[in-house]
Amino acid sequence: MSTVRVRLPSPIKRNEAFEVRTLITHEMESGQRRDAQGAVIPRKILNRFVATFNGQPVLAMDLAPAISANPYISFYMVAADSGALALAWTDDDGTVIRETVRVTVT
Repeated sequence: MSTVRVRLPSPIKRNEAFEVRTLITHEMESGQRRDAQGAVIPRKILNRFVATFNGQPVLAMDLAPAISANPYISFYMVAADSGALALAWTDDDGTVIRETVRVTVT
């Protein structure tokens, strides 16, 4: 089970850039290690991150095995109006972990 944390500044000013910081708990197993019995531990990484604001794309990125466990992502965006910031991480097995936060501009 992954836990998502999202930090936004306060206040957020209309049409001014602000930083979005997010951290997700995830083991990010590379598939190159072996367990105590010598069997390969299957790869299980987050391989895609997408951020949208009010349904419009803000950021999309592919992640690779070299990304650390519990990946931290920080990016800047601008909002003209208040709305919903939706974040989505896709795992190797197709699981999508989603988090939505309200962005209120002043």
